Amino acid sequence: MALFNYKAVDSRGRHHSGKLDAANENDLEMRLTKMGMDLIKCKFVQDKKAGIAAGTIRRIDLINFCFHMEQLTRSGVSIIDGLVDLRDSVEQAGFRSIIAQVIEDIEAGKNLSSALSEHPKVFDEMFVNLIAAGETSGTLPEVFLSLNQMIKWQDELITTTKKLMIFPAFVGTAIFFVIGFLMIYLVPQLTSFIEGIGSTLPFHTRALIATSNFFATYWYLFTILPLMLAGLVRAMASVSLEVRYQLDSFKLRIWQIGPVLKKIILSRFANFFAMMYKAGIPILHCIEITERIAGNTAIRNALSKAREDIQEGKGVSISFQNTGLFPPLVVRMIRIGETTGQLDQALLNVSYFYDRDIKDSIEKFQAMIQPTMTLVLGSILGWVMFSVMGPIYDSISNMQL
Repeated sequence: MALFNYKAVDSRGRHHSGKLDAANENDLEMRLTKMGMDLIKCKFVQDKKAGIAAGTIRRIDLINFCFHMEQLTRSGVSIIDGLVDLRDSVEQAGFRSIIAQVIEDIEAGKNLSSALSEHPKVFDEMFVNLIAAGETSGTLPEVFLSLNQMIKWQDELITTTKKLMIFPAFVGTAIFFVIGFLMIYLVPQLTSFIEGIGSTLPFHTRALIATSNFFATYWYLFTILPLMLAGLVRAMASVSLEVRYQLDSFKLRIWQIGPVLKKIILSRFANFFAMMYKAGIPILHCIEITERIAGNTAIRNALSKAREDIQEGKGVSISFQNTGLFPPLVVRMIRIGETTGQLDQALLNVSYFYDRDIKDSIEKFQAMIQPTMTLVLGSILGWVMFSVMGPIYDSISNMQL
């Protein structure tokens, strides 16, 4: 894809100039013709690399892509014509550049799935395999419809995941800064006043002063050191498979958060597996693809073990049961789908089961976080007030006596 400066004239004889993306000069002329203008001259400005632009592609762009391609292919419009129309209507420059390159590859003899596979950062392996299955079976409109629904569902799931992670992080950060303010700034301001009273300080007041001194002296243990440890663990996980496995396993065991993360990953697995299986992709290939998009090494290893069991001749439900990932109810649902020949529907039911459970768990977690935060902050503030006001009250009482 390249950027051109152009000069053109419309049907009324008025001259226009500007910049436009196009694959080449012929493509530029065709685009201007569709806009009701005739090209007078053009000048090449620069190449626009799709690989750089790929990072800016949003899920809404893919949703619109699937929606328009589903409508156009269902109406009998050819793939190439549908892509050309879509390219001319897309506002996002990076995505328009990618679509133009896909058009070039198809014109050069590639099929749609092969052309899309040249852009793995935008169209992942599952997306490409589903398109290839749709081309083979002649059900591209249905595949595009399923992809459209799947990306919308995935967008909602990612939003849910962010709610799960952001809210506790925000609450924890707020508590951290409040405690830091109290222990490093406020309590030291009151300490000299308390000690100047002259009376023997009670244990809880001495404990507060000691805690404040510890925070003020070793503040780096709560700020710099955790960041350094997090960076070290991340670096080790990037080079060591064992460290990555242990880290991912730990994520699934974090109190309240880990089980929900596990359900989110398994919900994605069930949804993606169901879509690919329905499109006619073999079971083993479905599991192999979902392994690579699982996003968690521990779950990826478990799915790999299930795939090996299926290769050895074991049933799908038994293989999934042996992983220890799925509860008995989910395994039973898969077994029924396997027996009735409706495994895709059973897996969609599993995904629905997890989706509902995820929403309930997050709502309960958020409802629990708020009173917990209030209790923690209230306890700390109460400790500070009691430790400060107690000696003052005792001193005033002694003066009256």
